Amino acid sequence: MTSTDALSRIVAPLGTLTSAELLTGGMFATTHRVTLEDGRRVIVKAAPDETDRLLTYEHDVLRTEALVYALADGRPELRMPTLLLTDFSRTLLPADVVVVSHLDGVPLNEAGFEPGDPRLMRVETELGAHLARQGTVTGPRFGYPHGPGLLADTWPEAFGLIVEALLADGRRWGTVLPDDEIRAAVARHADALAEVTTPRLVHTDLWPGNLFVDPASGELLGVIDPERAVWGDPLFDLVGSDAMWNGTSAHLLAGYAAEAGEPWAVDEPAAATRLLLYRVQLALVMLVEITPRAYEGDWLDEYVPRLRAILDRALAGLA
Repeated sequence: MTSTDALSRIVAPLGTLTSAELLTGGMFATTHRVTLEDGRRVIVKAAPDETDRLLTYEHDVLRTEALVYALADGRPELRMPTLLLTDFSRTLLPADVVVVSHLDGVPLNEAGFEPGDPRLMRVETELGAHLARQGTVTGPRFGYPHGPGLLADTWPEAFGLIVEALLADGRRWGTVLPDDEIRAAVARHADALAEVTTPRLVHTDLWPGNLFVDPASGELLGVIDPERAVWGDPLFDLVGSDAMWNGTSAHLLAGYAAEAGEPWAVDEPAAATRLLLYRVQLALVMLVEITPRAYEGDWLDEYVPRLRAILDRALAGLA
């Protein structure tokens, strides 16, 4: 846990720390809500300092988070926190640190909305519109902005590197995977991936905990934690926002279409193929990270078989 003294030194350029609260819910970084003497609240996020337990793509991801927040600066329609400070010197802490503004509202997973609730429908609609706006942000190359060896000039090449890194991580951590079948599926559908010719900003991790909402109205107030963002195919976020494959919300698609001025062509053959490939990639991430993150508990008895089923279903669809 980060000490109060270290937090005080980190936020000193902004003001004097009066209190700090450790936030739970995330499983990667260490995050504190810090209150300053003038009453302002800020969020201090530190990357893990045990880098030997990171997956390949997770190295330097807080630098990606800072990059995304900087790109969103001056664009309130992207609904992201304001980047206030960074410390990548690894002297105040033995890890990268990002400090951002505090968002109003509550995480969607804590809002208590049930299926069919008009407030949930509003969140989903506004998330779709957000994805249309997010896709207007473009980058120089495909892949993870700060990923070691995970950038390329084309999307098929970058996606292949991303998958290969996950397979290597799986071997390192003893996760049994159908490596050859996965590798063959990616190679077989390179043409579908090649239809993506512009590297666009993709969050990749839009689970409800990363969406801040007004619990009274359902308004989407903010989007956080873009640390796993890639330059790639916006369709990727339809998988990241539906990690357990429950089905993409019709309200989300309607919100996207209204903002973009045209429907999202998710049912076209190449797009449907890419969505299956992204299902494979996300299933690999979620399976491989279990061991280095030292997950434990009875919940794994249901979680792991479900991820295996998602992987098998996606590979079957690609066969």
